[in-house]
Order: sequence, then C-alpha cells, then structure tokens
Amino acid sequence: MRVIATSLLVTILVASLLLETTRTDAQVEAKRPFPIRPVHTFSIVARDPSTSELGVAVQSHWFSVGPIVAWAEAGVGAVATKSFVDPSYGKLGLDLMRAGKSAPDALKSLTAGDEGRDVRQVAMIDAQGRVDARTGKNDIQAAGHIIGKNYSVQANLMLSEKVWPAMSAAFENAKGDLAERMLVALEAAQAAGGDIRGKQSAALVVVTGKPTGQAWKDRVFDLRVDDSPEPLIELRRLVKLQRAYNHMNAGDLAVEHRDNEGALREYGAAEKLVPDNAEMIYWHAIALVNMGRVDESLPLFRRVFAMDPNWVTLTPRL
Repeated sequence: MRVIATSLLVTILVASLLLETTRTDAQVEAKRPFPIRPVHTFSIVARDPSTSELGVAVQSHWFSVGPIVAWAEAGVGAVATKSFVDPSYGKLGLDLMRAGKSAPDALKSLTAGDEGRDVRQVAMIDAQGRVDARTGKNDIQAAGHIIGKNYSVQANLMLSEKVWPAMSAAFENAKGDLAERMLVALEAAQAAGGDIRGKQSAALVVVTGKPTGQAWKDRVFDLRVDDSPEPLIELRRLVKLQRAYNHMNAGDLAVEHRDNEGALREYGAAEKLVPDNAEMIYWHAIALVNMGRVDESLPLFRRVFAMDPNWVTLTPRL
C-alpha cells in the first residue's frame, strides 16, 4: 500500500511539474513579439537616380533568405526586413509608400505599433529616393546601418563592425548599373567578415523606374540562391545569365517591331555574355531564318546540333 501511495504521489508531482512547464511555455510564447529563430543578414536597399530603378539585395547564413527579406515594387519603393524578422514590414511598407507616405514615415508608422521593434532591423527607400533604416537596440551584435544618398546598408550578427561601412564605401565607389553596384556592396560585406555564422543564401531584386501596371514586366532582376556554400559567387553567375536573357528578350521584342538589325545586336550581346548557351544560339539562328537570312543561320545551327542532337529533333516541330 505504501509503495502504491508513493507511486501515486510521484505521478501527481510529475504531472504537476509538466503542467506548470506547459503553462510557463505558453505564457512566454504569448508574450514573445518575435520568432525564436532570427534571420540575420547584411543587406542594401537602393535607388538609381539616372534610371529610377529600385532594388534590394541580401546575403545570410539562413536558408532561402530572399522571400523573407527582399521586397520591391516599381514606382513605389524597396524594403529589407530582417533580424528577428517580421516579413509583414515588406508588404505593409510597400502598401504605405504606394498610398503616398515617404519611406521614413512608412517605417515610423510600422515600428510605432510593433512591440518587437527593438529586435527588428528594417530599411526602406521610396521612388523619390527618400530612405530610412532602423536597427533595434536589442539586435545581436555586431549590428548597425548607414544611410547614404539613395541607399541604406544594414547588417546584424556580423563578425565585426567593419561590415556595413565596407558596404557603404563599395556601393558609393562601384561602377555599373544598380544590380552590379548592389552586388559589389554584398561582396564587400563578405570580404569584411560578413555573418559570424558563415554564408548560405542570397537574393537580388531590381524593378524598373517606370511601372507598367504589369508586375512581371517590371522586374529587371528577381534572383535567389536558396542554399549554397558560395551564395554570392552563384548570385553573380545568375546576374550575368539574367543580363543575357534580358538581351534575348529585347531581341525578340525588336523582331516583333521588325527591327532586324536591333534584334541581331541584342542576340549578339547575349551570346557574348554566355557563349556556350545552346538555347540562345538556337533562337538566334531561328530568328535569322525568319528574317530570310538562312545562310547566316547555318553555322549557328551546326554549333547547337553538335552540342545536343535533340535540337535537331525539335526543329521540324516548330
């Protein structure tokens, strides 16, 4: 009887402890204004004053960082939201800027009502180049940001405080279009030590300066490296490939407008960037045939057919 009573007492005590633990966890969860796992990164939001393009770029030691952090809309603005991340800053920030608020006012409006603002890191830039950023006082160090003319760079959980100044200097001194300059800024951050945990994913988004009303046409670059030991190397490769396909698309558009010489210039520019891409060579050859320049197309067809005989099988089906 004594053994049974003791066992019963132990059971009651264990159940009581488990219940108390459950209550404590539930209470903590109810009060927690941010997720357990942070998305720590270095990033840049920027505007090109010569084209009005807007962009955001990011790298992190976190899987598939792009869909969470990087937000942009042509003619509206760009947002980077991270640290103990609340992704709604992206959509809501764009909504507020689209409604007429400046980027600084949009950011202030969102942080004012956010109990977790001290662990957020957010940057916003609008279509006029007005920019603001906020690094929460409880973000994991090293953390900080620099706001410059038409850009902001920001980082948290970095190896050192050299990261975001390196990004700022690199962006301001870089040449090329907005995508290239943002990519140079990311590379400078990594060279300065980057994320203390390492590297895993990256993303880059650039939207046109003039919105068309068709979002899919407004994205000049929309690239993500979700999981890679060298995400920036892979991102640079994808940027180059996207440039080539942008030339191909411009060539196709020129064909539609019966600008044959313009089309051939665009196709040639694409092939210079990726000379061994069978797809580009093939459609260049097809365009020549459609222009009545069959003799010029034959060397291109031979190159493609030598790469993969399936292109031979495809051709009669067109």
